[in-house]
Amino acid sequence: MSTRESSGSDDPIIEHRDQLVAPMAEGEKPKDRWRMGTEHEKLVFCRKTLRAPSYEEPCGIRDILLNLQRFGWEPVEEGGHVIALRGSDGAVSLEPAGQLELSGAPLENLHQTCAETGRHLEQVKEMGERCGVGFLGLGMWPDKRRDELPIMPKGRYEIMLRHMPRVGNLGLDMMLRTCTIQVNLDYSSEADMVKKFRVGLALQPLATALFANSPFTEGKPNGYLSYRSHIWSDTDPHRTGMLPFVFEDGFGYERYVEYMLDVPMYFVFRDGRYIDAAGLSFRDFLKGKLSVLPGELPRESDWIDHLSTAFPEVRLKSFLEMRGADGGPWNRICALPAFWVGLLYDQGALDAAWDLVKDWSMDERETLRSAVPRLALDAPLPRGGALRDIAGEVLAIARSGLAARGRLNSSGDNETGFLEPLDEIVASGKVPAQRLLDQYHGEWGGDITRIYEHSF
Repeated sequence: MSTRESSGSDDPIIEHRDQLVAPMAEGEKPKDRWRMGTEHEKLVFCRKTLRAPSYEEPCGIRDILLNLQRFGWEPVEEGGHVIALRGSDGAVSLEPAGQLELSGAPLENLHQTCAETGRHLEQVKEMGERCGVGFLGLGMWPDKRRDELPIMPKGRYEIMLRHMPRVGNLGLDMMLRTCTIQVNLDYSSEADMVKKFRVGLALQPLATALFANSPFTEGKPNGYLSYRSHIWSDTDPHRTGMLPFVFEDGFGYERYVEYMLDVPMYFVFRDGRYIDAAGLSFRDFLKGKLSVLPGELPRESDWIDHLSTAFPEVRLKSFLEMRGADGGPWNRICALPAFWVGLLYDQGALDAAWDLVKDWSMDERETLRSAVPRLALDAPLPRGGALRDIAGEVLAIARSGLAARGRLNSSGDNETGFLEPLDEIVASGKVPAQRLLDQYHGEWGGDITRIYEHSF
C-alpha cells in the first residue's frame, strides 16, 4: 500500500472537476514511453521459531529495513518510525503485518524487471542470513492466526484495521495474512486505457488461476486454491470487485471518477498524521462538509490518496494495476509482468485477447471470477469448457505480443522466456496450490511446517 511522505499542505486545493480527471489523463504516454512496474510481497518469518517477527524486536522488521540501507536505500519515516525505503529500484515498504514489499521502478523491459527482482531478493536474503529470518513466496500465511501476527506502526493501517470489520468479514485477513504480485502498466489514450482495462478485468481470473498459491489456513487445507482471491469477495463491497461499469458504453476517465467519489473514504493526511475519515464521503469533502475537517476543501494529494483506497481486480490511477495474482517464488514474480505485457503492450495481441472475451456477459464474468478461487483452471468458462481450455491460447497471444516487442537482452534473447513457468503450469494441468496440496498430503504427511523449506 502507498506510503505518504508529506502532508500535502502546499498542494493546490481541488476547485474544478478537471483536477479529479487529471491523474488519469496525465498518465497517457506515447508507446515508446510505456513502462512496467512490478510489485511483490513476501512473508517474513524467524527461522528458529517460524513465527512472524515484530517491528521493534532485535532483527525484526525495523532492523531489516535499517540494514537494507547498506545497499543504498534511503529511509522514509512516519511518527519517528522507519516504515519504508526509497531507492533507484523503487521502494521497499511494509504491509500491515510486516509483509515486505518491493514496489519496483518503472522499467522498459522484462529483462530489467527480472534483474531488479533478483537484486532485491539477494539483498533481503543477505539480511535474512544476518538476522536469522526467511522469506516465503505465498499468497497467504499457511499457518498463522490473526492474533499471532504483529501490526506495523503506520497510521493508515490503524484506521483500516478499525474499519474493516464494519464492512466485511475477511478484510483483516486481507491486511494481515495475504501477499500478492501486481503489475502496473501504461496506456496511450483514454480509448487505449478502456480496452486494456476491459481485457485486464475479463482475464484477471486466468491470472488468479495460474498464480493460485494460498490453499492453507491455520495449518490445514482451506478448500480453496487461491484463498487470497476469495478473501477479496468479503472484504468491502464498496471498493472491490469486477466493476461492471467498465464494460458499459461510454466508460472512460469521468466514469471512473464517479466510481471513486462513491467509494467511502479511509483517511485524510495532515501535518504528518492520518485523520480517521473512514466511511465518510469525498463528495462531502469537495463541498467543505467533511465532518472531521469542517470547512476545509480537499487538496490534490487527498484525491491521489483516495485513488489508492479502492481495491478492484484492476485499478486505475495514472496507470493500470493488475491485481489478481497470489504471491509466489522468484521465477513466478517475473512471469506475471510477462503475461500482462505480452497481452496489453502489442496492438495485435491486445486485439486478439479482446476478441477472445468480448462476447462474455457481465454475469458470466462474475461467475468465472467467483469460481476461480476454488477451482482455478477447472473453473467453467462462460460458453462451455473450463478455463484451462483457453489458458494455452492466451499464453500464445502473450508470447506473440512479447515477440513482437523485440526487446532483447545482451545474449539476444527476447522476453518470451519469462512465460515458461506458466507454460509448465498449463502443460501439467496443476497450479502451484495443487502442487503444495500434493506435498502436504504426500511427503509432508500433513506437517505444514514443511512449507518453510520452500523459503528463499
